[in-house]
Amino acid sequence: MSDSQLFNFIAEKMNHNPLKRITFADYMGEVLYHPFRGYYSAEKVKIGQKGDFFTASSLGSDFGELIGEQIKQIWEILDYPKPFSFLEMGAGTGIFAKDILTYLEEKYPDFFASLNYIIVETSQGLISQQKENLKVFINKYPQKITWKNWSEIEDNSIIGCGFSNELIDAFPVHQVIYTKGQLKEIYVSLSSENTLIEVIDELSTEEILTYFELNEINFSENSYPHNYRTEVNLLAKDWLTTINNKLKKGYLITIDYGYSNKKYYHPQRYQGTLKCYYQHHHHDNPYINLGLQDLTTHVNFTALELWGKELGLNQVYLTKQGLFLMALGLGDRLAKLTSEKINLQELFKKRDALHQLIEPQGLGGFNVLIQSKNLTENEEKITLKGLMIN
Repeated sequence: MSDSQLFNFIAEKMNHNPLKRITFADYMGEVLYHPFRGYYSAEKVKIGQKGDFFTASSLGSDFGELIGEQIKQIWEILDYPKPFSFLEMGAGTGIFAKDILTYLEEKYPDFFASLNYIIVETSQGLISQQKENLKVFINKYPQKITWKNWSEIEDNSIIGCGFSNELIDAFPVHQVIYTKGQLKEIYVSLSSENTLIEVIDELSTEEILTYFELNEINFSENSYPHNYRTEVNLLAKDWLTTINNKLKKGYLITIDYGYSNKKYYHPQRYQGTLKCYYQHHHHDNPYINLGLQDLTTHVNFTALELWGKELGLNQVYLTKQGLFLMALGLGDRLAKLTSEKINLQELFKKRDALHQLIEPQGLGGFNVLIQSKNLTENEEKITLKGLMIN
């Protein structure tokens, strides 16, 4: 099952190319982000227990509330700026934003009064869901939350914190293959039967070679098997460059699943990390369910660190989500559960949700990369609350 209109659009795009093909990155970009038919652009995205995937925010309000504790401390470290901008990139259905705003309004009204919540979102379908979930705040505080494109945010205008959770894993990636002693790229084309097929040819851009040089990955080593296949996320660099341009002073918190460069491009990971998700089931075929399934890859966090250093971002720390949330108070929440006046079923449900956030083989194993920009020497000395048990 696929979206026939999306298939026809992709086929037309291939036919307009002199070689009758497009890069896998272009293909992935269309099936996920085509303005009207893509998975993220149409109102097809289902997040939560009954959807195609779930995120930390799907498990309850605790994730947003704990992140709220961290950004409140960041506001203090930056000497209480007014406004303090919190820039959420890729806000899902808006549940995280609702959780964090609800918590801060009630617990830290002074901080809430200074808070300027900015959402950068490309999907019109998700923007509609976000506005629906946030309508109480939109009606009560008309200027508190704004939706903006990158072009609408001035360079060096953000003082505060940029934040993303499971965003970079959905960026379109180039697929490459090491075959017969050479690094080649995988393209998508049409067969004589009008079905999608892969074509292997020369790299589409020298940036791919530059990427592997930066990450010190040498495929000519004997340990790499024949037809070793993997991915390159060049859009992550563009994204990081854009954020750096907008951020005048503050922090960037990036949460996602991924590896260091050496683990990502380990010889034994010979099929890469690309996964397709449809109704909570995952498989390895990106050429079915066009526009109806999510495609993701793991994140190379070493690349984000190296690019950040090139841009002038200071790496504060790389940790695991489980440790980060425990330091922010998740352990205390678990300990207090038994004293709460809730029925046994609710207690078990709440406890299970909290445990899922710190499960090492699941959400707790996600990486949390924290980078900063233009902090004073004294500000840099202050340990973030989420890092106090690392």
